[in-house]
Amino acid sequence: YGCMVAQLLKDYENPEEVNKQLDKMGYNIGVRLIEDFLAHTPGMKRCTQLEEAAEVLSKQGFRMFLGTVPEIKNWNAAKDEFSLILTENPLSEFVELPPNCTDSLWYSNIICGVIRGALEMIQMDVKCWFAQDTLRGGENTEIRVKFIKILEDSLPAGED
Repeated sequence: YGCMVAQLLKDYENPEEVNKQLDKMGYNIGVRLIEDFLAHTPGMKRCTQLEEAAEVLSKQGFRMFLGTVPEIKNWNAAKDEFSLILTENPLSEFVELPPNCTDSLWYSNIICGVIRGALEMIQMDVKCWFAQDTLRGGENTEIRVKFIKILEDSLPAGED
């Protein structure tokens, strides 16, 4: 993963653009990863509320694919936004950011894309971003997830 991020930094020379590319890559992974997740959890029922999705994402999804279980914290009053607090981030172990990237690169931004892509496949439109990262001097790694809307099932144009 580190080599890929380094190559993106070399190719794009702009940490903000690298963040966008990592999110895009993660999204593409997430839309496929959900199939694998559902195949390995046959008794899984459809999540109808964000709280359920957060629990499954944290306790099963992260454990299955990253070997860690983030804490779910900092729900807002409307219960449509929460934080995932990672005490361990396997993507950032033994990593040091280049000096020119310490305030602009979200090294593990691919995770946000994976979350967005996977939740979109179960009809949940969310926004996802890093609030803080230990690589950037944060106390811990915090990912914020905000529910936008339920996506409607639709048939392709011309099909009934």
